[in-house]
Amino acid sequence: MTEYRKRTRAVHAGTRRSQYGEVSEAIFMTQGFVYDSAEAAEQRFVKIEGDEFIYARYGNPTVKMFEDRLASLEGADAAFACASGMAAVNGALTSMLKAGDHVVSSRALFGSCLYILEEILPRYGVEVSFVDGKNLDEWRAAIRPDTAAVFFESVSNPALEVVDIAAVSELAHAVGAKVVCDNVFATPVYSEAIAQGADVVVYSATKHIDGQGRALGGVILGTEEHIRGVVEPYMKHTGGSLSPFSAWLMLKGLETIELRVRAQAESAGRVAQALSKESKLAQVIYPGLPTHPQHDLVQRQMGAGGTVVVFDAGSREAAFKLLNSLDIVIISNNLGDAKSIATHPASTTHQRLPESQKAALGITPGLIRLSVGLEDAEDLIEDLRHAIAAI
Repeated sequence: MTEYRKRTRAVHAGTRRSQYGEVSEAIFMTQGFVYDSAEAAEQRFVKIEGDEFIYARYGNPTVKMFEDRLASLEGADAAFACASGMAAVNGALTSMLKAGDHVVSSRALFGSCLYILEEILPRYGVEVSFVDGKNLDEWRAAIRPDTAAVFFESVSNPALEVVDIAAVSELAHAVGAKVVCDNVFATPVYSEAIAQGADVVVYSATKHIDGQGRALGGVILGTEEHIRGVVEPYMKHTGGSLSPFSAWLMLKGLETIELRVRAQAESAGRVAQALSKESKLAQVIYPGLPTHPQHDLVQRQMGAGGTVVVFDAGSREAAFKLLNSLDIVIISNNLGDAKSIATHPASTTHQRLPESQKAALGITPGLIRLSVGLEDAEDLIEDLRHAIAAI
């Protein structure tokens, strides 16, 4: 369906119908599949043809629909759906790396991503170098002839720093390194990561893809050769695959993702503009604001500022008072939801990091990450103004 536009592909790509001709995709809640004969079973284990399946850990018709639909949106050849976003990050990296390999990563990452790169990969003999993702000179200096992969969040969590995908990909490809891009904040709506040079794209489908706080999920996207030959063998043997029911929820989420994310991004822009006028806030960060230091790159790479706004209340005490004064906006640690969610990264998602590392990543004691939902933007602005007044 590559000839159709994104909104159409988000509704129809990858659809498979059973003999009953259902309108809504079927949920194939089964752990295994029946073979017509012993010979057929043997042949399927030798080579899977077309829409054949063996075991739910290896693949499932509902999961396959989700994989194919998202691959179509992302401009990827293939995808492998995972049990969570972190299963996808871990699978994308560990499936391609071995002892002695070298990885270069931006240092501004989600806390669990940092754990994989700082703790898990070095435990198995992978050397990891960290750089300021915004600084191309640091990428250039860190990438070596023996670098196997680079990893970054295209828009960092939580400080909203932006990595130049095309420029970093060019540097990595010059030495034959794979480019792994965590694209959660960019979303499949605004993402052009593969077209801009990324080899592998990772999503936490828990965020905007589901978009309604219902299920965990993740996905790894790339070329057919890489997904089938590198990622799939690792994931199917280590057991990180997505459940059929969660895949069905993600399919339903993809049907409305374009409408939801564009509405959320529009509201996020209005909220960011309103917050930027609040004198009690020490700082407001939003990639869509002209004041963002990488605004030009954001417009070139995404075309929009996304759904997340970050602001600094000045201190931990002020941040907590603000959070506790919110009415519409809920306190939680997810993002990309239909409900607006406020998070205090320093005490939750990045709590385990030492204070010096938090400071280096821009995670100040007063920093609040706001994921803008589908509520009326004016109601959100009024709720936030009321909460700011409390400090």
